[in-house]
Amino acid sequence: MMMLAIRRPGRVLISVAFRPKLSPISAGWARLCSLNTQAPKSKVWTSADEAVKDVRPGDTLLCGGFGLAGVPDTLLGALVKREDISRLTAVSNNAGAGDSGLGKLLNSKQIDKIIASYPGGNKTFEALYLEGRISLELCPQGTLVERLRAHGAGIPAFYTPTGASTAVEDGAIPVRYNEGGFANGVMIPGVKKESREFNGRKYIMETAIPGDVAFIRAWKVDEVGNCVFRYTQNNFGTAMAKNAKLTIVEADQIVPIGSLSPNAIHVPGIYVDRIVLATEPKRIEKVTLAKGDSKEAAGANVAASDHRYRIARRAAKEIRDGYYVNLGIGMPTLVPEHLPPGVRVWLQSENGILGMGPYPTEEQLDPDIINAGKETVTLLPGASIFDSSESFAMIRGGHIDVAILGAMQVSQAGDIANFMIPGKLVKGIGGAMDLVSNPDKTKVIAVMEHCAKDGSPKILKQCNLPLTGARAVSQIITELAVFNVDRENGELELTELQEGATLEEVKAKTSCEFRLSPGFARAMH
Repeated sequence: MMMLAIRRPGRVLISVAFRPKLSPISAGWARLCSLNTQAPKSKVWTSADEAVKDVRPGDTLLCGGFGLAGVPDTLLGALVKREDISRLTAVSNNAGAGDSGLGKLLNSKQIDKIIASYPGGNKTFEALYLEGRISLELCPQGTLVERLRAHGAGIPAFYTPTGASTAVEDGAIPVRYNEGGFANGVMIPGVKKESREFNGRKYIMETAIPGDVAFIRAWKVDEVGNCVFRYTQNNFGTAMAKNAKLTIVEADQIVPIGSLSPNAIHVPGIYVDRIVLATEPKRIEKVTLAKGDSKEAAGANVAASDHRYRIARRAAKEIRDGYYVNLGIGMPTLVPEHLPPGVRVWLQSENGILGMGPYPTEEQLDPDIINAGKETVTLLPGASIFDSSESFAMIRGGHIDVAILGAMQVSQAGDIANFMIPGKLVKGIGGAMDLVSNPDKTKVIAVMEHCAKDGSPKILKQCNLPLTGARAVSQIITELAVFNVDRENGELELTELQEGATLEEVKAKTSCEFRLSPGFARAMH
Protein backbone atom coordinates (compact mmCIF):
# COMPACT_ATOMS: atom_id res chain seq x y z
CA MET A 1 0.00 0.00 0.00
CA MET A 2 1.24 3.50 -0.86
CA MET A 3 -0.01 6.73 0.84
CA LEU A 4 0.28 10.27 -0.52
CA ALA A 5 -0.74 13.34 1.53
CA ILE A 6 -1.61 16.63 -0.23
CA ARG A 7 -1.97 19.80 1.84
CA ARG A 8 -4.68 22.40 1.18
CA PRO A 9 -5.43 25.43 3.37
CA GLY A 10 -7.35 24.16 6.39
CA ARG A 11 -7.43 20.51 5.33
CA VAL A 12 -5.33 17.50 4.38
CA LEU A 13 -6.36 15.29 1.47
CA ILE A 14 -5.02 11.76 1.59
CA SER A 15 -4.88 9.59 -1.51
CA VAL A 16 -4.52 5.87 -0.87
CA ALA A 17 -3.49 3.44 -3.58
CA PHE A 18 -3.66 -0.30 -3.03
CA ARG A 19 -1.57 -2.88 -4.78
CA PRO A 20 -3.70 -6.05 -4.88
CA LYS A 21 -2.09 -9.13 -3.45
CA LEU A 22 -2.47 -11.93 -5.97
CA SER A 23 -3.76 -15.15 -4.47
CA PRO A 24 -3.83 -18.54 -6.12
CA ILE A 25 -7.28 -19.58 -7.43
CA SER A 26 -9.00 -21.85 -4.96
CA ALA A 27 -9.86 -25.38 -5.96
CA GLY A 28 -13.60 -24.65 -5.58
CA TRP A 29 -13.46 -21.62 -7.86
CA ALA A 30 -11.39 -23.51 -10.42
CA ARG A 31 -13.98 -26.31 -10.36
CA LEU A 32 -16.80 -23.76 -10.95
CA CYS A 33 -14.94 -22.18 -13.87
CA SER A 34 -14.45 -25.64 -15.34
CA LEU A 35 -18.16 -26.41 -15.03
CA ASN A 36 -19.07 -23.12 -16.76
CA THR A 37 -17.21 -24.20 -19.90
CA GLN A 38 -19.71 -27.02 -20.35
CA ALA A 39 -22.74 -26.37 -22.57
CA PRO A 40 -25.73 -25.25 -20.44
CA LYS A 41 -29.04 -27.02 -20.71
CA SER A 42 -30.99 -25.99 -23.80
CA LYS A 43 -34.53 -24.57 -23.40
CA VAL A 44 -35.47 -25.40 -26.98
CA TRP A 45 -38.55 -27.60 -27.54
CA THR A 46 -39.06 -29.32 -30.87
CA SER A 47 -42.84 -29.02 -30.80
CA ALA A 48 -45.12 -26.06 -30.01
CA ASP A 49 -47.84 -28.57 -29.12
CA GLU A 50 -45.58 -30.04 -26.43
CA ALA A 51 -44.40 -26.61 -25.24
CA VAL A 52 -47.98 -25.51 -24.37
CA LYS A 53 -48.92 -28.74 -22.61
CA ASP A 54 -48.81 -27.17 -19.12
CA VAL A 55 -51.34 -24.43 -19.86
CA ARG A 56 -54.45 -25.07 -17.73
CA PRO A 57 -58.13 -24.10 -17.99
CA GLY A 58 -58.78 -20.75 -16.32
CA ASP A 59 -55.18 -19.55 -16.67
CA THR A 60 -54.26 -15.91 -17.24
CA LEU A 61 -52.51 -15.86 -20.61
CA LEU A 62 -50.29 -12.91 -21.55
CA CYS A 63 -50.14 -12.56 -25.32
CA GLY A 64 -47.48 -10.31 -26.84
CA GLY A 65 -48.01 -8.27 -29.97
CA PHE A 66 -49.33 -4.92 -31.17
CA GLY A 67 -51.71 -5.19 -34.08
CA LEU A 68 -50.17 -8.21 -35.77
CA ALA A 69 -46.53 -7.25 -35.14
CA GLY A 70 -44.92 -9.65 -32.69
CA VAL A 71 -48.01 -11.85 -32.37
CA PRO A 72 -47.13 -15.45 -31.25
CA ASP A 73 -49.40 -17.22 -33.75
CA THR A 74 -47.44 -20.50 -33.65
CA LEU A 75 -48.07 -20.93 -29.92
CA LEU A 76 -51.65 -19.70 -30.15
CA GLY A 77 -52.31 -22.18 -32.95
CA ALA A 78 -51.00 -24.98 -30.74
CA LEU A 79 -53.24 -23.88 -27.86
CA VAL A 80 -56.33 -23.89 -30.09
CA LYS A 81 -55.80 -27.65 -30.53
CA ARG A 82 -56.20 -28.12 -26.78
CA GLU A 83 -59.94 -28.77 -26.57
CA ASP A 84 -59.67 -29.04 -22.77
CA ILE A 85 -58.61 -25.40 -22.47
CA SER A 86 -61.36 -22.88 -21.73
CA ARG A 87 -62.23 -19.94 -19.44
CA LEU A 88 -58.94 -18.20 -20.19
CA THR A 89 -58.30 -14.62 -19.14
CA ALA A 90 -56.30 -13.21 -22.04
CA VAL A 91 -54.16 -10.09 -21.59
CA SER A 92 -53.07 -8.29 -24.74
CA ASN A 93 -53.05 -4.82 -26.23
CA ASN A 94 -55.54 -5.85 -28.91
CA ALA A 95 -58.10 -8.61 -29.39
CA GLY A 96 -56.48 -9.93 -32.55
CA ALA A 97 -57.80 -9.83 -36.09
CA GLY A 98 -59.46 -12.63 -38.05
CA ASP A 99 -57.53 -15.82 -37.34
CA SER A 100 -54.46 -14.11 -35.92
CA GLY A 101 -53.57 -13.13 -32.35
CA LEU A 102 -56.36 -13.52 -29.82
CA GLY A 103 -58.71 -13.88 -32.78
CA LYS A 104 -57.70 -17.55 -32.85
CA LEU A 105 -58.83 -18.13 -29.26
CA LEU A 106 -61.99 -16.06 -29.69
CA ASN A 107 -62.96 -18.17 -32.71
CA SER A 108 -62.39 -21.35 -30.69
CA LYS A 109 -64.38 -19.91 -27.73
CA GLN A 110 -61.56 -20.51 -25.26
CA ILE A 111 -61.55 -16.99 -23.76
CA ASP A 112 -63.90 -15.84 -21.01
CA LYS A 113 -62.31 -12.45 -20.31
CA ILE A 114 -59.96 -10.04 -22.06
CA ILE A 115 -57.83 -7.37 -20.38
CA ALA A 116 -56.89 -5.02 -23.20
CA SER A 117 -56.27 -1.46 -24.26
CA TYR A 118 -57.72 -1.36 -27.77
CA PRO A 119 -59.86 -4.44 -28.50
CA GLY A 120 -62.46 -2.79 -30.75
CA GLY A 121 -60.52 -3.46 -33.95
CA ASN A 122 -61.89 -7.01 -33.69
CA LYS A 123 -65.57 -6.77 -34.61
CA THR A 124 -66.24 -10.31 -33.37
CA PHE A 125 -65.00 -9.40 -29.91
CA GLU A 126 -66.83 -6.06 -29.87
CA ALA A 127 -70.12 -7.84 -30.66
CA LEU A 128 -69.52 -10.51 -28.00
CA TYR A 129 -68.88 -7.85 -25.35
CA LEU A 130 -71.86 -5.68 -26.24
CA GLU A 131 -74.09 -8.80 -26.19
CA GLY A 132 -72.90 -9.80 -22.69
CA ARG A 133 -71.14 -12.97 -23.86
CA ILE A 134 -67.59 -12.09 -22.80
CA SER A 135 -65.93 -9.95 -20.11
CA LEU A 136 -63.68 -6.97 -20.76
CA GLU A 137 -61.38 -5.04 -18.47
CA LEU A 138 -60.58 -1.96 -20.52
CA CYS A 139 -57.26 -0.45 -19.50
CA PRO A 140 -55.20 2.49 -20.81
CA GLN A 141 -52.29 1.21 -22.86
CA GLY A 142 -49.51 2.71 -20.74
CA THR A 143 -51.21 1.53 -17.56
CA LEU A 144 -51.62 -1.96 -19.01
CA VAL A 145 -47.94 -2.41 -19.80
CA GLU A 146 -46.95 -0.87 -16.45
CA ARG A 147 -49.25 -3.24 -14.57
CA LEU A 148 -47.53 -6.11 -16.35
CA ARG A 149 -44.04 -4.73 -15.74
CA ALA A 150 -44.84 -4.08 -12.07
CA HIS A 151 -45.71 -7.69 -11.29
CA GLY A 152 -42.53 -8.92 -12.95
CA ALA A 153 -40.57 -6.48 -10.78
CA GLY A 154 -42.31 -7.52 -7.55
CA ILE A 155 -44.39 -4.34 -7.23
CA PRO A 156 -48.03 -5.03 -6.23
CA ALA A 157 -49.47 -1.61 -7.14
CA PHE A 158 -48.55 1.94 -8.17
CA TYR A 159 -50.07 5.40 -8.65
CA THR A 160 -50.49 6.98 -12.09
CA PRO A 161 -52.08 10.19 -13.39
CA THR A 162 -53.53 8.28 -16.33
CA GLY A 163 -57.29 7.86 -16.03
CA ALA A 164 -57.75 10.22 -13.09
CA SER A 165 -61.21 11.89 -13.09
CA THR A 166 -62.43 9.55 -15.85
CA ALA A 167 -64.54 6.42 -16.15
CA VAL A 168 -61.40 4.41 -15.32
CA GLU A 169 -61.21 5.97 -11.87
CA ASP A 170 -64.97 5.76 -11.33
CA GLY A 171 -65.22 2.13 -12.45
CA ALA A 172 -67.95 3.22 -14.87
CA ILE A 173 -66.93 0.89 -17.73
CA PRO A 174 -68.79 -2.41 -17.20
CA VAL A 175 -66.68 -5.56 -17.18
CA ARG A 176 -69.64 -7.58 -18.42
CA TYR A 177 -73.22 -6.90 -19.46
CA ASN A 178 -76.08 -9.28 -18.71
CA GLU A 179 -76.96 -11.80 -21.40
CA GLY A 180 -78.61 -9.84 -24.17
CA GLY A 181 -76.35 -6.86 -23.78
CA PHE A 182 -76.48 -3.22 -22.77
CA ALA A 183 -80.29 -2.96 -22.61
CA ASN A 184 -80.42 -5.73 -19.98
CA GLY A 185 -78.06 -4.06 -17.56
CA VAL A 186 -74.66 -4.82 -16.06
CA MET A 187 -73.66 -8.23 -14.69
CA ILE A 188 -70.13 -7.30 -13.53
CA PRO A 189 -69.43 -3.59 -12.89
CA GLY A 190 -66.08 -1.92 -13.37
CA VAL A 191 -63.70 -1.58 -10.44
CA LYS A 192 -63.52 1.85 -8.79
CA LYS A 193 -59.94 3.02 -8.25
CA GLU A 194 -58.45 4.55 -5.12
CA SER A 195 -57.17 8.10 -5.69
CA ARG A 196 -54.64 10.29 -3.94
CA GLU A 197 -53.00 13.67 -4.45
CA PHE A 198 -49.25 14.14 -4.81
CA ASN A 199 -47.83 17.67 -5.20
CA GLY A 200 -51.26 19.03 -6.07
CA ARG A 201 -52.00 16.47 -8.80
CA LYS A 202 -54.49 13.63 -8.68
CA TYR A 203 -53.31 10.04 -9.19
CA ILE A 204 -55.14 6.71 -9.12
CA MET A 205 -53.87 3.39 -7.82
CA GLU A 206 -53.51 0.52 -10.28
CA THR A 207 -52.74 -3.05 -9.23
CA ALA A 208 -50.25 -5.33 -10.95
CA ILE A 209 -51.46 -8.09 -13.30
CA PRO A 210 -49.96 -11.53 -12.57
CA GLY A 211 -49.72 -13.92 -15.51
CA ASP A 212 -49.72 -17.70 -15.41
CA VAL A 213 -48.34 -18.12 -18.95
CA ALA A 214 -46.80 -15.71 -21.45
CA PHE A 215 -46.63 -16.30 -25.22
CA ILE A 216 -44.00 -14.07 -26.88
CA ARG A 217 -42.61 -13.80 -30.40
CA ALA A 218 -39.01 -12.63 -30.81
CA TRP A 219 -36.56 -12.31 -33.67
CA LYS A 220 -33.40 -14.05 -32.48
CA VAL A 221 -33.32 -16.28 -29.39
CA ASP A 222 -30.35 -18.32 -28.26
CA GLU A 223 -30.67 -21.78 -26.73
CA VAL A 224 -30.70 -20.48 -23.14
CA GLY A 225 -33.46 -17.94 -23.80
CA ASN A 226 -31.71 -14.62 -24.40
CA CYS A 227 -34.06 -12.68 -26.70
CA VAL A 228 -33.60 -9.98 -29.31
CA PHE A 229 -36.66 -8.32 -30.87
CA ARG A 230 -36.82 -6.78 -34.32
CA TYR A 231 -38.14 -3.20 -34.58
CA THR A 232 -41.73 -2.85 -33.28
CA GLN A 233 -42.01 -6.59 -32.70
CA ASN A 234 -41.05 -5.84 -29.07
CA ASN A 235 -44.02 -3.76 -27.84
CA PHE A 236 -45.43 -5.71 -24.83
CA GLY A 237 -43.00 -8.62 -25.22
CA THR A 238 -40.37 -7.55 -22.68
CA ALA A 239 -42.85 -6.79 -19.88
CA MET A 240 -44.84 -9.97 -20.46
CA ALA A 241 -41.78 -12.23 -20.68
CA LYS A 242 -40.63 -10.99 -17.26
CA ASN A 243 -44.07 -11.42 -15.69
CA ALA A 244 -45.39 -14.95 -16.08
CA LYS A 245 -44.80 -18.16 -14.14
CA LEU A 246 -44.20 -19.89 -17.48
CA THR A 247 -42.79 -17.89 -20.40
CA ILE A 248 -42.71 -19.52 -23.82
CA VAL A 249 -41.02 -17.74 -26.73
CA GLU A 250 -41.45 -18.53 -30.38
CA ALA A 251 -38.39 -17.39 -32.30
CA ASP A 252 -37.99 -16.36 -35.91
CA GLN A 253 -34.44 -17.70 -35.53
CA ILE A 254 -32.97 -19.95 -32.83
CA VAL A 255 -29.24 -19.26 -32.65
CA PRO A 256 -26.32 -20.89 -30.81
CA ILE A 257 -25.22 -19.70 -27.38
CA GLY A 258 -22.65 -16.93 -27.71
CA SER A 259 -23.81 -15.71 -31.13
CA LEU A 260 -25.78 -12.77 -29.67
CA SER A 261 -23.89 -9.75 -28.38
CA PRO A 262 -24.58 -9.20 -24.66
CA ASN A 263 -25.18 -5.54 -25.58
CA ALA A 264 -28.07 -6.53 -27.86
CA ILE A 265 -30.14 -8.61 -25.42
CA HIS A 266 -33.66 -7.26 -24.77
CA VAL A 267 -34.84 -10.09 -22.49
CA PRO A 268 -32.22 -12.07 -20.51
CA GLY A 269 -32.65 -15.84 -20.49
CA ILE A 270 -33.50 -15.92 -16.78
CA TYR A 271 -37.07 -14.94 -17.70
CA VAL A 272 -37.57 -17.54 -20.44
CA ASP A 273 -38.60 -21.15 -19.80
CA ARG A 274 -39.24 -22.67 -23.24
CA ILE A 275 -38.36 -21.83 -26.83
CA VAL A 276 -39.94 -23.05 -30.06
CA LEU A 277 -39.31 -22.14 -33.68
CA ALA A 278 -41.95 -19.85 -35.18
CA THR A 279 -43.65 -21.55 -38.10
CA GLU A 280 -46.53 -19.15 -38.73
CA PRO A 281 -45.81 -16.36 -41.26
CA LYS A 282 -45.73 -12.72 -40.22
CA ARG A 283 -48.86 -10.80 -41.17
CA ILE A 284 -49.67 -7.13 -41.71
CA GLU A 285 -53.00 -5.76 -40.51
CA LYS A 286 -52.94 -2.56 -42.60
CA VAL A 287 -50.66 -2.43 -45.63
CA THR A 288 -50.18 1.30 -46.21
CA LEU A 289 -47.89 2.39 -49.04
CA ALA A 290 -46.45 5.72 -50.16
CA LYS A 291 -48.50 7.30 -52.92
CA GLY A 292 -47.06 7.50 -56.41
CA ASP A 293 -46.52 10.85 -58.05
CA SER A 294 -49.69 10.70 -60.15
CA LYS A 295 -51.82 9.57 -57.21
CA GLU A 296 -50.28 12.28 -55.07
CA ALA A 297 -51.26 14.96 -57.54
CA ALA A 298 -54.79 13.59 -57.73
CA GLY A 299 -54.92 13.40 -53.96
CA ALA A 300 -53.91 17.05 -53.70
CA ASN A 301 -57.06 18.10 -55.55
CA VAL A 302 -59.21 16.00 -53.21
CA ALA A 303 -57.35 17.39 -50.22
CA ALA A 304 -58.13 20.98 -51.18
CA SER A 305 -61.84 20.32 -50.83
CA ASP A 306 -61.59 18.02 -47.81
CA HIS A 307 -61.94 19.86 -44.51
CA ARG A 308 -59.87 17.18 -42.78
CA TYR A 309 -56.86 18.48 -44.68
CA ARG A 310 -57.80 22.04 -43.75
CA ILE A 311 -57.76 21.03 -40.07
CA ALA A 312 -54.46 19.16 -40.45
CA ARG A 313 -52.87 22.06 -42.31
CA ARG A 314 -53.77 24.46 -39.49
CA ALA A 315 -52.58 22.03 -36.81
CA ALA A 316 -49.20 21.78 -38.56
CA LYS A 317 -48.60 25.47 -37.80
CA GLU A 318 -48.40 24.61 -34.09
CA ILE A 319 -45.35 22.40 -34.64
CA ARG A 320 -41.85 23.85 -34.25
CA ASP A 321 -38.56 22.56 -35.58
CA GLY A 322 -37.08 19.86 -33.36
CA TYR A 323 -40.33 19.07 -31.52
CA TYR A 324 -41.09 15.56 -30.27
CA VAL A 325 -44.66 14.89 -31.40
CA ASN A 326 -47.19 12.09 -30.96
CA LEU A 327 -50.00 11.83 -33.49
CA GLY A 328 -53.21 9.96 -32.75
CA ILE A 329 -54.76 7.68 -35.34
CA GLY A 330 -56.99 9.06 -38.09
CA MET A 331 -56.95 12.77 -38.90
CA PRO A 332 -53.77 13.57 -36.91
CA THR A 333 -51.72 11.37 -39.25
CA LEU A 334 -52.35 13.93 -42.02
CA VAL A 335 -50.43 16.64 -40.16
CA PRO A 336 -46.83 15.79 -41.23
CA GLU A 337 -47.47 16.40 -44.94
CA HIS A 338 -48.41 20.01 -44.10
CA LEU A 339 -45.36 20.92 -42.04
CA PRO A 340 -43.67 24.14 -43.19
CA PRO A 341 -40.38 23.79 -45.12
CA GLY A 342 -37.39 23.42 -42.84
CA VAL A 343 -39.40 22.06 -39.91
CA ARG A 344 -38.15 18.63 -38.91
CA VAL A 345 -39.89 16.84 -36.07
CA TRP A 346 -39.40 13.56 -34.27
CA LEU A 347 -42.63 11.59 -34.47
CA GLN A 348 -43.21 9.21 -31.57
CA SER A 349 -45.45 6.16 -31.91
CA GLU A 350 -46.58 4.60 -28.65
CA ASN A 351 -45.85 1.05 -29.83
CA GLY A 352 -42.15 1.88 -29.62
CA ILE A 353 -40.80 4.28 -32.28
CA LEU A 354 -39.08 7.65 -31.98
CA GLY A 355 -38.22 8.98 -35.43
CA MET A 356 -41.09 7.51 -37.44
CA GLY A 357 -40.86 8.15 -41.18
CA PRO A 358 -43.37 8.19 -44.04
CA TYR A 359 -45.28 5.25 -45.47
CA PRO A 360 -43.04 2.73 -47.27
CA THR A 361 -42.76 1.86 -50.94
CA GLU A 362 -43.64 -1.72 -51.83
CA GLU A 363 -39.93 -2.61 -51.68
CA GLN A 364 -39.61 -1.12 -48.15
CA LEU A 365 -42.67 -2.91 -46.74
CA ASP A 366 -41.83 -4.58 -43.42
CA PRO A 367 -44.31 -6.36 -41.10
CA ASP A 368 -42.18 -5.45 -38.07
CA ILE A 369 -42.32 -1.68 -38.68
CA ILE A 370 -45.81 -0.37 -37.97
CA ASN A 371 -47.29 2.68 -36.27
CA ALA A 372 -49.91 2.98 -33.52
CA GLY A 373 -52.65 2.71 -36.16
CA LYS A 374 -51.16 -0.65 -37.26
CA GLU A 375 -50.14 0.93 -40.58
CA THR A 376 -46.81 0.11 -42.22
CA VAL A 377 -44.27 2.95 -41.90
CA THR A 378 -40.54 3.59 -42.24
CA LEU A 379 -37.83 4.85 -39.89
CA LEU A 380 -35.86 8.06 -40.28
CA PRO A 381 -32.07 8.25 -39.83
CA GLY A 382 -31.51 8.70 -36.09
CA ALA A 383 -34.65 6.75 -35.14
CA SER A 384 -34.75 4.57 -32.04
CA ILE A 385 -36.85 1.55 -31.11
CA PHE A 386 -37.99 0.49 -27.64
CA ASP A 387 -40.66 -1.47 -25.81
CA SER A 388 -44.07 -0.15 -24.75
CA SER A 389 -43.02 0.46 -21.14
CA GLU A 390 -40.23 2.80 -22.26
CA SER A 391 -42.60 4.48 -24.71
CA PHE A 392 -45.16 5.37 -22.06
CA ALA A 393 -42.50 6.53 -19.63
CA MET A 394 -41.71 9.19 -22.26
CA ILE A 395 -45.39 10.04 -22.57
CA ARG A 396 -46.46 10.16 -18.91
CA GLY A 397 -43.23 11.90 -17.96
CA GLY A 398 -44.05 14.84 -20.22
CA HIS A 399 -41.13 14.38 -22.60
CA ILE A 400 -43.39 14.74 -25.66
CA ASP A 401 -43.81 18.39 -26.71
CA VAL A 402 -47.15 18.09 -28.52
CA ALA A 403 -49.84 15.39 -28.76
CA ILE A 404 -52.46 15.78 -31.50
CA LEU A 405 -55.60 13.68 -31.01
CA GLY A 406 -58.98 13.25 -32.62
CA ALA A 407 -62.05 13.68 -30.42
CA MET A 408 -65.75 12.89 -30.24
CA GLN A 409 -66.35 15.75 -27.79
CA VAL A 410 -64.37 18.49 -26.03
CA SER A 411 -65.68 20.68 -23.22
CA GLN A 412 -64.99 24.37 -22.62
CA ALA A 413 -62.70 23.34 -19.74
CA GLY A 414 -60.60 21.09 -21.99
CA ASP A 415 -62.19 17.75 -21.02
CA ILE A 416 -61.89 15.31 -23.92
CA ALA A 417 -63.92 12.20 -24.83
CA ASN A 418 -62.71 10.02 -27.70
CA PHE A 419 -62.82 6.31 -26.87
CA MET A 420 -66.33 4.88 -26.48
CA ILE A 421 -70.08 5.34 -26.78
CA PRO A 422 -71.69 3.24 -24.01
CA GLY A 423 -73.65 0.32 -25.39
CA LYS A 424 -72.80 1.10 -29.01
CA LEU A 425 -69.09 1.52 -29.68
CA VAL A 426 -66.09 0.09 -27.83
CA LYS A 427 -62.97 0.80 -29.85
CA GLY A 428 -60.81 1.12 -26.76
CA ILE A 429 -58.72 3.64 -24.87
CA GLY A 430 -55.39 2.87 -26.52
CA GLY A 431 -52.70 5.36 -25.56
CA ALA A 432 -54.99 8.41 -25.49
CA MET A 433 -55.46 8.60 -21.70
CA ASP A 434 -51.70 8.46 -21.21
CA LEU A 435 -51.12 11.12 -23.87
CA VAL A 436 -53.39 13.60 -22.08
CA SER A 437 -52.17 12.74 -18.57
CA ASN A 438 -49.52 15.46 -18.30
CA PRO A 439 -51.00 18.54 -20.04
CA ASP A 440 -48.76 21.00 -18.16
CA LYS A 441 -45.74 19.54 -19.99
CA THR A 442 -47.29 18.12 -23.18
CA LYS A 443 -49.54 20.45 -25.19
CA VAL A 444 -52.66 18.53 -26.21
CA ILE A 445 -54.36 19.65 -29.43
CA ALA A 446 -57.78 18.23 -30.33
CA VAL A 447 -58.48 18.11 -34.07
CA MET A 448 -62.05 17.29 -35.10
CA GLU A 449 -65.05 18.23 -37.16
CA HIS A 450 -67.01 20.98 -35.48
CA CYS A 451 -70.25 18.95 -35.46
CA ALA A 452 -71.17 15.26 -35.37
CA LYS A 453 -72.75 13.56 -38.39
CA ASP A 454 -76.22 14.33 -37.01
CA GLY A 455 -75.36 18.03 -36.82
CA SER A 456 -75.02 18.17 -33.03
CA PRO A 457 -72.16 20.30 -31.61
CA LYS A 458 -69.02 18.52 -30.45
CA ILE A 459 -67.70 21.48 -28.43
CA LEU A 460 -69.82 21.51 -25.29
CA LYS A 461 -70.15 23.05 -21.86
CA GLN A 462 -69.72 19.52 -20.46
CA CYS A 463 -68.99 16.25 -22.26
CA ASN A 464 -71.74 13.64 -21.99
CA LEU A 465 -69.55 10.74 -23.18
CA PRO A 466 -67.00 8.99 -20.91
CA LEU A 467 -63.93 11.19 -20.51
CA THR A 468 -60.49 10.36 -21.84
CA GLY A 469 -59.01 13.14 -19.74
CA ALA A 470 -60.17 16.06 -17.57
CA ARG A 471 -58.92 19.60 -18.26
CA ALA A 472 -56.38 18.17 -20.67
CA VAL A 473 -56.83 19.96 -24.02
CA SER A 474 -55.06 23.29 -24.60
CA GLN A 475 -56.23 23.94 -28.17
CA ILE A 476 -59.15 22.89 -30.40
CA ILE A 477 -58.90 23.04 -34.19
CA THR A 478 -61.92 22.38 -36.41
CA GLU A 479 -62.77 23.13 -40.04
CA LEU A 480 -64.49 26.32 -38.82
CA ALA A 481 -62.35 27.77 -36.04
CA VAL A 482 -59.40 27.63 -33.67
CA PHE A 483 -59.92 27.91 -29.90
CA ASN A 484 -57.44 28.20 -27.05
CA VAL A 485 -58.57 26.57 -23.81
CA ASP A 486 -58.07 28.17 -20.40
CA ARG A 487 -57.93 24.89 -18.51
CA GLU A 488 -57.58 26.51 -15.10
CA ASN A 489 -60.67 28.71 -15.39
CA GLY A 490 -62.64 26.41 -17.70
CA GLU A 491 -63.09 28.96 -20.49
CA LEU A 492 -62.76 28.99 -24.28
CA GLU A 493 -61.18 31.75 -26.35
CA LEU A 494 -61.78 31.99 -30.11
CA THR A 495 -58.51 32.98 -31.76
CA GLU A 496 -59.29 32.66 -35.46
CA LEU A 497 -61.82 31.57 -38.06
CA GLN A 498 -60.98 29.13 -40.82
CA GLU A 499 -61.39 30.32 -44.41
CA GLY A 500 -65.06 30.69 -45.35
CA ALA A 501 -66.39 30.46 -41.79
CA THR A 502 -68.30 33.22 -40.02
CA LEU A 503 -68.56 34.15 -36.36
CA GLU A 504 -72.32 33.62 -36.49
CA GLU A 505 -71.88 30.08 -37.83
CA VAL A 506 -69.34 29.22 -35.13
CA LYS A 507 -71.64 30.55 -32.42
CA ALA A 508 -74.57 28.56 -33.78
CA LYS A 509 -72.56 25.32 -33.90
CA THR A 510 -70.77 25.63 -30.53
CA SER A 511 -72.75 24.54 -27.47
CA CYS A 512 -70.97 26.68 -24.88
CA GLU A 513 -69.93 30.25 -24.28
CA PHE A 514 -66.61 31.54 -25.56
CA ARG A 515 -64.83 34.89 -25.62
CA LEU A 516 -62.95 36.49 -28.48
CA SER A 517 -59.20 36.79 -28.15
CA PRO A 518 -57.93 40.40 -28.08
CA GLY A 519 -56.26 39.90 -31.46
CA PHE A 520 -59.41 38.41 -32.96
CA ALA A 521 -61.57 41.24 -31.61
CA ARG A 522 -59.23 43.85 -33.14
CA ALA A 523 -59.35 42.09 -36.51
CA MET A 524 -63.16 42.20 -36.47
CA HIS A 525 -63.18 46.01 -36.27
